[in-house]
Amino acid sequence: MQKRDSHIVASNNFNLKEEIENYVLHWKWFALGILVFLSIAYVYLRYSIPQYKATATILVKDDRKGGLASELSAFSDLGLLSNVKSNVDNEIEVIKSRTLIASTISDLTLNVSYFNLGRVKSEELYKGSPIKIFFSKTTPAFQNSFQSFKISSTAIERFDFYDASGTKIGNFAYGSPFQHQELELLVMKDATSNFQGDFSILVNVYPIANLVESFKSRLTVSSFGKNTSVIELSLIDPVRAKAEDFLNTLVANYNEDAVADKKYIAENTSKFIEQRLVLITEELKGVEEDVESFKKQNQVTDIVSEAGLFLENANEFDKKELEVITQIKVVESIMDYVKNDNTANLIPANVLPSEEGASQLIAQYNQLVLEKNKLLKTAGEKNSVVIALDAKINSLKNTIAASLNQLQSNLQIKKRDVTRQKAVLGGKISQIPTQEKLFRDIDRKQTIKEALYLYLLQKREETEISLAVTAPNAKVIDTAIASKNPVAPNRKLIYLGSLLVGLLLPFSVLYVRRLLDTKVKSRLDIEAGTTIPFLGDVPKSENKDEIIAVNSRTNAAEALRIVRTNLEFMLQKVPDGQAKTIFLTSTFPKEGKTFISVNLAATIALSDKKVILVGMDIRNPKLEEYLDVPKNGLTNYLASSAVDLDAFISKVPGYSNLYVLPAGIIPPNPAELLMGKKVGDLFEKLKQEFDYIIVDTAPVSLVTDTLLISKFADAFVYVVRANFLDKRMLSLPEKLYQEKKLPNMSILVNDTDSAKGYGYGYGYGVVVEKKSFWERIFR
Repeated sequence: MQKRDSHIVASNNFNLKEEIENYVLHWKWFALGILVFLSIAYVYLRYSIPQYKATATILVKDDRKGGLASELSAFSDLGLLSNVKSNVDNEIEVIKSRTLIASTISDLTLNVSYFNLGRVKSEELYKGSPIKIFFSKTTPAFQNSFQSFKISSTAIERFDFYDASGTKIGNFAYGSPFQHQELELLVMKDATSNFQGDFSILVNVYPIANLVESFKSRLTVSSFGKNTSVIELSLIDPVRAKAEDFLNTLVANYNEDAVADKKYIAENTSKFIEQRLVLITEELKGVEEDVESFKKQNQVTDIVSEAGLFLENANEFDKKELEVITQIKVVESIMDYVKNDNTANLIPANVLPSEEGASQLIAQYNQLVLEKNKLLKTAGEKNSVVIALDAKINSLKNTIAASLNQLQSNLQIKKRDVTRQKAVLGGKISQIPTQEKLFRDIDRKQTIKEALYLYLLQKREETEISLAVTAPNAKVIDTAIASKNPVAPNRKLIYLGSLLVGLLLPFSVLYVRRLLDTKVKSRLDIEAGTTIPFLGDVPKSENKDEIIAVNSRTNAAEALRIVRTNLEFMLQKVPDGQAKTIFLTSTFPKEGKTFISVNLAATIALSDKKVILVGMDIRNPKLEEYLDVPKNGLTNYLASSAVDLDAFISKVPGYSNLYVLPAGIIPPNPAELLMGKKVGDLFEKLKQEFDYIIVDTAPVSLVTDTLLISKFADAFVYVVRANFLDKRMLSLPEKLYQEKKLPNMSILVNDTDSAKGYGYGYGYGVVVEKKSFWERIFR
């Protein structure tokens, strides 16, 4: 059994050459698959509508259309736009907006399409349509639904009009309006069209909302990079000119929309400035009159420089006093935090001057609190580390409180000092004439009003200039250009895909077929599943009742001659001059066991050997299907004790050395009959008269008849029919071989396909049957 196990393991190795040969044998199916799918691809490409891609490139300017930047551009020097920057992504979304796409469709009237009706496909006539249709009166239902009409020319100035169902509405004249349902239509001839002869034009009217979604899905707007404001627009459409016009018009509408927005903003800005100028002029006039009146009454022409210096110092002391007061309040608020007994709360930091010691202590305190809170997530409050941190926090808290008290005392002293200095300076300022203070108040108002007046005058001029020279928002770098070659369908990809499908489909079918087929095919399956010596294979015979003649040169005849030669090697142990007994059996009926027996006997008989063919398949005899034999035979001889064996042996016509002993009548007790002593006497008598004894026995899987008489055989030929016996059943002959129940056993494969490389069609005078073209192509 070790030999068999190693043999089977070796047979499981993947053999690439063998696998390739299994598929190469069916090369005609691969060729047919490739031809069929390439033809389908050709027909698809022939009648599919090609799609072209048009691209345009624009440069978007920095200011954002319709955003805060453009609305407040006149007041950018006021610092209102410090955090407002251009966003190219916003402009991309504006270009892809449904509103802009809908206006482009309306401008180009793309919701009305004209098609030249063809046998297989219709060609869209974008600019070459011989007619144009206009709707002077429509309804909301018409605008929101798909409509289709057909217009066929009948004369130079007249046409037939059909509705969507193909019903003729009437015959009308070009340029004359007519009614259809609730619509009023007008059909005009296009003088610029080069369309020749009669025509039949299909007119489709699409809802603009549906077209917007269609164009939006096919429109691609993308930026070239993060550091550039160059945008590429692309559109895929069956009509190259339509794609180009759509992109160019879309860019034009985008610029017009941007210019309109900028003009609208500039006009509103100008109106606002004019209103403010009128108000500021009146206010400035009143302030100047107050200055004039004040100087006349008080006879003041200049301001004492010392008064200005005192006032400046007073302002500084006010600031210092306010700063000290603020610091005192901050210290008080922090002291409230410190008085809180909860050690988990943080004390506000960075609110005290960094040079103060309390600020550093607070930072240390907060660090300890954070460490404690972090530790409490994994440890309890009674943890030794937590308790130690609490002690540090409480100690540091007391230090912070003491530091804050000291800081509060220092600030109070500083406040009293500043207040005292302020009082001294206030006494000096009180000596300045009251008139000077009044004049400063009036002068301040005058300065503010005058600066605002001049500012508004400047902005009014800037707004007027921007209104006069409003520039578009985008600069066209490259106008729309459509590709000459279609981008879809991809001819190379479709042909390549068709080629792959043409290869993969037959491969898949053959692979699944081989995967599901467990039948024995050839010698390779025998050698992979058993260790039994292989005798040979016999190819399929078109005439299953054929018996080999003298000059037969068929594939089966040549194969049986090789089997006859191989049998001589199996029978080497039989002494010379002694008859050689060859038994033939199989696993199941209908495996060609009888066919092989008859033709093997005939083949040996043609080699000038005296041969007898014995039918020992007494349960299901089949020799009469190949030979003209008498009704009585072996069973009659075995069942009777007074009958001579020669009475049942007959000579086969056409053969000088071939005899046959038929099975005879089917007995009721075949097993007991074969176990009788007369079976041994039978073989003794036959060996004395014949050179070869060919015995057709019963299948071994159904009955034990063959095993009962196996001891009389010099060699056993186990017949396996290709495409019939399951490979799993090879375990039966292997078991018989290993247990030596069938002596000198060999195996023969019957009914193989010689066209697939396992037969004997080598051309040495072999008769090749003529087949039809389709049988030779798809055998």
